[in-house]
Amino acid sequence: MYFLVKNILERHILVFFGCVLLSSVIIAGEEQRKPPEARTSGTLGPQVMRAVSEIQEMMSPEDEDDEPDLAGAKEALDELYERRYERMNDFEKSTVLSFFTNYYLTIEDYAGALGIFEEILTIETLREDTRLRTLRSLGQLYAAEENWNDSIRYYQEWRDLSLEEDDLVFRGLSYAYYQLEQYPEALPLWLSYMDIVLTEGEELGRDDYAYLNGLYFTLEDFESALDLTKTMIVKFDNPTDWQNLSAIYATLEDEPRRVQSLNLYYLKGLMDDETRFLNLGQSMAGLEAPYSGAKIIAEGIEREIIESNVDNVTTFAQMLLISNEVEEAVEPAQKAAELDETGNSYDTLGYIHYVMNNYELASEAFNNALEKGELSDRNDTLLFLARSELALQNFDSALEAANEAGESTDERVIKSARDFARLIEGRRSFYTTIAQRKADAIDFYRGYPPLD
Repeated sequence: MYFLVKNILERHILVFFGCVLLSSVIIAGEEQRKPPEARTSGTLGPQVMRAVSEIQEMMSPEDEDDEPDLAGAKEALDELYERRYERMNDFEKSTVLSFFTNYYLTIEDYAGALGIFEEILTIETLREDTRLRTLRSLGQLYAAEENWNDSIRYYQEWRDLSLEEDDLVFRGLSYAYYQLEQYPEALPLWLSYMDIVLTEGEELGRDDYAYLNGLYFTLEDFESALDLTKTMIVKFDNPTDWQNLSAIYATLEDEPRRVQSLNLYYLKGLMDDETRFLNLGQSMAGLEAPYSGAKIIAEGIEREIIESNVDNVTTFAQMLLISNEVEEAVEPAQKAAELDETGNSYDTLGYIHYVMNNYELASEAFNNALEKGELSDRNDTLLFLARSELALQNFDSALEAANEAGESTDERVIKSARDFARLIEGRRSFYTTIAQRKADAIDFYRGYPPLD
């Protein structure tokens, strides 16, 4: 920002000085030396003219290979000021002071430039166009010094004096109010800035729209932010705007459109961070498309955007389970079980095998879960182990797991464990009876020995 202000002000001063010299040359050609008291009409006298010409040459040599002599220029300016300033007419004073501002801006001494600009305003018969340029320059320089109140004061004085509006003044005022956290004041000024630029047939950059959107967000005007973000997407197709669109829908609690906009962001190939991959994948379940969500997470893992840690792999397995893709869920569940320091992932793996009627694998997984420990619900794991062992007709192992679950202090768990233990005993009795009857039948139908 400093360099922008410096360039603007330097252009202003150089143009101003060019006009001064042109005016002075014309006057000098028309009249020779006149008494000092007659030089009050706003022209440069010969002595001042020669002095500022020499200073100009020192600051901006005609030969591009020559280095500017800034120290010499400053010394000459100081001497001219001390020797003649009080006897100069107002036009000469404004010219000399303008050279001082040019010097201070060149060495990036903005505090020094500010003092000179303010001294220019004390000139009684200062030309209106010079006063306007000086006021605007002060607004810019105080902004560069982050003195927002004085920046606003001088910009506003410019508006009070000028018959026309200026886009840079509106922009500077909006920035200053923004820095003071006076956001309601900043908003209409920025809209005026944008309107002037567009009216003049110029293009606004994405940063201009982004600043306005930032104001809408800060003021919690999310409906306006939504409309502007859509416009920005059409004009610039920037990834950040797609992200903002999803965020705005979330703020407006429009979940379907939030997920849809995030999905478009993904389909355009713009998504490249873990959080959004996981968010979109899991959110697809809410749109009754869990398998699509699972595939999104799988892609993120494959592209190494999503880290293959226990939480993320477990999420992938759960998405497949929600999709009823039980067989596909086995591999990520197995990987999660190996990564998990607790037994919870083995518990999930056991449940998957149990649903698939793979009771031996289920029993193995549940036992691994119990061995690792730190289970979120140990009694539930024991009861599922009991069910798996019962399905395998391992009645003793099933009864042992059920009885261990029955040692809980939770009355509901105790009741479930006892009921299941009775079921195990009933099944044991049933199978024992069946086995006995089968044995009796075999004995009954056993063939007689052959007759000799």
